[in-house]
Amino acid sequence: MTQVQPLEREEGRDVAKAWAHVRTNLRRSAGQRLFDQWLKPVVLIDGSDSHAVRLGLPSPFLTQWVKNHYAERLLLEFRAVLPNVRSVTLETLQDAEQRVLSAEPAASPAPRKETLVEPAERPAFDPRFTFDRFVVSTTNRVAFNAARTVAQPGVPMFSPLYLHAGTGQGKTHLMHAIGHAFLEANPGATAIYSTGERFMFEFVQALRNKDTLAFKTRLRSVDLLMIDDLQFIGGKDATQEEFFHTVNEFMSAGKRLVIAADRAPQALEGFEPRLVGRLGAGLVADIKPAELDLRRAIVERKLKDMPAVDMPVEVADLLAARITTNVRELEGALNRLVAYASLSNESITIDFATSVLGEVLRTSQRRITIDEIQRAVSTHFEVKQLDLISARRAVAIARPRQIAMYLAKRLTTRSLPEIGRKFGNRDHSTVIHAVKRIEDLRSKDVEIDGAVRALMRTLEG
Repeated sequence: MTQVQPLEREEGRDVAKAWAHVRTNLRRSAGQRLFDQWLKPVVLIDGSDSHAVRLGLPSPFLTQWVKNHYAERLLLEFRAVLPNVRSVTLETLQDAEQRVLSAEPAASPAPRKETLVEPAERPAFDPRFTFDRFVVSTTNRVAFNAARTVAQPGVPMFSPLYLHAGTGQGKTHLMHAIGHAFLEANPGATAIYSTGERFMFEFVQALRNKDTLAFKTRLRSVDLLMIDDLQFIGGKDATQEEFFHTVNEFMSAGKRLVIAADRAPQALEGFEPRLVGRLGAGLVADIKPAELDLRRAIVERKLKDMPAVDMPVEVADLLAARITTNVRELEGALNRLVAYASLSNESITIDFATSVLGEVLRTSQRRITIDEIQRAVSTHFEVKQLDLISARRAVAIARPRQIAMYLAKRLTTRSLPEIGRKFGNRDHSTVIHAVKRIEDLRSKDVEIDGAVRALMRTLEG
């Protein structure tokens, strides 16, 4: 390993102070549980300076996770304190000789446990993921009601509860919400939350250590067992065998078992038929992709937790309309936009959002054409499509034309001159006026706002 040169005393002190400030911001924005699990282990490595910051973590897994989720945020946070910072690198601490700079006085860290939570302990469920913070719609109502039911005291109505949905649609949120509600209603109860991958890892470790009895006892003695991302044990025969017996044990004992995966039981690849049968023996509930109204409601719910954030309605609508992949990506885009605005001291506007989230908006957007928009507007307002590109200035034609231009700017990647040409070779300044006019009317006129929302639902369909 390359020898690390000592920091100059004054510069080292500046970087350490900046790191303390960054940690405080991260703890506040991420929440205590997320911070403790993923960000607290990050340390500042001796060798950092005001241009290049080096951060270290104790394992490759943690290093990769923080890179994937916080690399950009860390750079922005450091630059907000030390403007000369050019890079923030994340490294795995493999050398015991490698020195770190403490951001806060702390005792020696406790050794990390690589085992599932002991039954006597209560899992630290994410405080953000509760039932009252879950936005309900027709796409997830059955799964939501089933989750609330299984969390209630008394004999469970069904077990297992099997939730399935694509990535980022709310499965993990519901599982954490079940954990919160169940332990609150049953103060003396015990629970384990794990993933299919973790279950497999723990089982293999138990086999190697010839300690499978302790593994089985730990799992089967709890009152609530939740396994997320079960699809990862597909094709793992020994792990499936153990999981099959665990499912049987919980079902015969009438205890709560909650399982989540990215597909229905019958669609799981590499799973034994008898296990598939057990998984479908309880209640199977799916969560469909979030529709526009739900995405908009999720943005509004998230903004309630950010009272200091001033986000115009048109920006919230832009996020909900363009980011359709999954809820997690939508929330990530919102957090990124708010962070950029805060760190750069900028107001959140349509142009600012497009600048910050340009690539995200482009990749998430369904290709909507201006012709589609014109057809939808003409149908909604019962005017001819030709009228939208004509020179007629009657309000009955001009207002739908302005709305069509507004939607073309919001829902397509066409430039202002291109939009103008599609509306009877109008100048780009006419398009700008139309967009501003509709933005203003949406905040004052309920009918105009309702019409725009209805058209967006139709076009995003």
